[in-house]
Amino acid sequence: MPFLPNRDTPGHARDHHARRWLRALLPPSPGADWRERLRVVVGAALGIFATALVCRAFSDAGTSWPWLVAPLGASAVLVFAVPSSPLAQPWSVVAGNTLSTLVGIACVHWVGSPELAAALAVGLSIALMFALRCLHPPGGASALMVALSGVQDLQFALTPVLVNSVLLVAIGMVYNSATRRPYPHSPFSAGADQARDDEAEAVDADLDAVLARYNQVLDIGRDDLKALLQDTQLSAYQRKLANLRCGDIMSKDLVTVSHHTPLQQAWALFSEHRIKALPVVNAAGGIVGIVTPANFMRAAEGDSGEAFESRLRQLRGWREGTATGGLGRVGDIMTRKVRVASVNRHLSELIPLFGSTGHHHIPIIDGSDRLVGIVTQSDVVAALAEVGRDQDPTTR
Repeated sequence: MPFLPNRDTPGHARDHHARRWLRALLPPSPGADWRERLRVVVGAALGIFATALVCRAFSDAGTSWPWLVAPLGASAVLVFAVPSSPLAQPWSVVAGNTLSTLVGIACVHWVGSPELAAALAVGLSIALMFALRCLHPPGGASALMVALSGVQDLQFALTPVLVNSVLLVAIGMVYNSATRRPYPHSPFSAGADQARDDEAEAVDADLDAVLARYNQVLDIGRDDLKALLQDTQLSAYQRKLANLRCGDIMSKDLVTVSHHTPLQQAWALFSEHRIKALPVVNAAGGIVGIVTPANFMRAAEGDSGEAFESRLRQLRGWREGTATGGLGRVGDIMTRKVRVASVNRHLSELIPLFGSTGHHHIPIIDGSDRLVGIVTQSDVVAALAEVGRDQDPTTR
């Protein structure tokens, strides 16, 4: 018999991890359609072009400094491609580039070795950006550029670096806002105007705890992340609700009666089983009517509109078997036109029937028109609560 490797063997586990590692090397989808990509391309090109025009027009012809620094290209990617990123906000762009340039100049002054100056410039600039909340990846490039170029004049941090950064940010504000990408980005605040409750505060605390355990820089704001999670949960709720069918939530333990069931027996079933409707079925299991306490009340009232006390006596008579009159079978008082739904019908299609038509219970039939269950308002409420509980992170 050939040897079949166990999926739980160490060799299989290593292969699995190796495949996952190789898949991690594949580039992910950028998550943007062609319109968004075109918007980014045009915005970045316009931002660099306008910045270059202005800076070159006012540049000092007597200096050998460039009028446009290379790290600004990386800043343009952030400002126009991910304007909602914390790394792309105006303070991050302007302060990150400018302060990192100053750090690089200081390292050139104080460190003799260019290799060591380059390393310290990048490391210290990142530390300073962390401390001042202006983390900006191109800032590290600015520090490295200055250290490798041996720039020692502090004026370089003002122009071109500071001027370049301010102009790019200003153009980004105009262009992004014009193309419906607000910049500077304001975090989503879906619940900002709503009263805070203990549950909402608990969810916020859980999110903060998870982010603290993750302990990494995220290229998305905390409030934006929370809004995305809420939208994801809502989408999952809607999808699950859309896939929920009557057969999934219906009550299957049915109490039914026939057309010939005595009223006394039918009336007793309501209190015995604590139900509000009795489907009336034929010998083949098909539904032919439905009877509710309201049918009994109308029958007890009679054609003359008897007083309430007389109706109560009639109801008591059905219960005790002493009722007067010729109405003695379920078929005499049942509602014959019954709204039914198939077992495969989506629950979302059934909800409006409860809300707008006054139905409290809808019998469910199979493909052979046989009664297989009943959906009540309580079943719908319980199903909605269960779906909501599945999407609520506080219940997991």
